[in-house]
Amino acid sequence: MKIVQNDLRIMAMLQDDARISNAEIARRLKMAPSGILERVRKLRERGLIRECTARLDPQALDMGLLAFVFLKTGTNTAKWDVGAEAAKIPEVLEVHDIAGDDCYILKIRTRDTASLHSLLRDKLGGIETIISSRTTIVLRTAKETTKIPLPVNPSPAKWAKGGEKPARKKVRR
Repeated sequence: MKIVQNDLRIMAMLQDDARISNAEIARRLKMAPSGILERVRKLRERGLIRECTARLDPQALDMGLLAFVFLKTGTNTAKWDVGAEAAKIPEVLEVHDIAGDDCYILKIRTRDTASLHSLLRDKLGGIETIISSRTTIVLRTAKETTKIPLPVNPSPAKWAKGGEKPARKKVRR
């Protein structure tokens, strides 16, 4: 699936600010707003843009505890059911089927250690095919993002964020 540079630039701008208007994207790329509207529609149809969401502050919402839980399951046939069941739990933000000794890693966000304990005991503990779990609590986060690095070329940061195209140096002959 070929992706042209303007599509990459559009996706980069939407990752930076999902509320950016088609008119602003058009201004930055020096294109018609109707053309941007059509490109965004096609990017959605192709599944390149899944959704546009708001990132909320978990501390402000009293959901400050972040933990990663590694799960080991019994049989391979039951393994798929565990992922689907874990994904139904609202506090489980991500479910990843992984290689190695463990079968899954879950990213979990809760209020505190008591609510994490309850989730592990009552919700995950109710899934029969889980044979063991290991929990790691995050003390501090240096980086957390959903942005995918895109190969935008040329990619001066100022231009990608809406600044002017870099000026070309005049060569005297």
